[in-house]
Amino acid sequence: MIHLTLPEQAATPLRILCLGAHSDDIEIGCGGAILRLAKQYPDCSIHWVVFSAAGVRQAEALKAARLFAGANLSGPLLKDFRDGFLPFVGAEVKGVFEELKQSVAPDIVFTHNRKDAHQDHRLLAELTWNTFRDHLILEYEIPKYDGDMGQPALFVPLEKEQCESKVQYLLEAFQSQHAKRWFEKDTFLSLMRLRGMECNAPSGYAEAFYCRKLVL
Repeated sequence: MIHLTLPEQAATPLRILCLGAHSDDIEIGCGGAILRLAKQYPDCSIHWVVFSAAGVRQAEALKAARLFAGANLSGPLLKDFRDGFLPFVGAEVKGVFEELKQSVAPDIVFTHNRKDAHQDHRLLAELTWNTFRDHLILEYEIPKYDGDMGQPALFVPLEKEQCESKVQYLLEAFQSQHAKRWFEKDTFLSLMRLRGMECNAPSGYAEAFYCRKLVL
């Protein structure tokens, strides 16, 4: 297993950009990594952008962003594009990315996987690469009925406490999702346990990402 680390000290605080199509995507896909980075880099800034967050989902997104990013939160920027229709208003979504390009210079970008079965997720992944062409981009995974789980190759080991906090925050923030049979503690812990096994994480837990471009 090859281990890579971010620099412990840099000229400027670490800047993290989190992109999610829907209110709970960031938290499910990279919530543990956010908790770990916020602890490891206490002066980092976490820019939080959700494209489809309307009505109660907006309030949930705001609560979750504050729980996960805490004092490191920048924003969040919550848009109200219609769930499932992002590709059909692609020009407007692209406009948001162009604004982000002018206002955020991230060191790390968390976004969706380009092979995700959900059309909204795929569009955001495509526009992320189209916009941030010289950045470290990590594509997270979202479990769903479609069965599109793959073989990610970059792993972020997590402490057991970070996994427990991730699940607690998810269940606390997204009350509207509790009726979904898959939106439960066992689903989230099971995926982190599986990825932790694959990378031999000391705690047994990890999140995994797709990284298409990495310079050593």
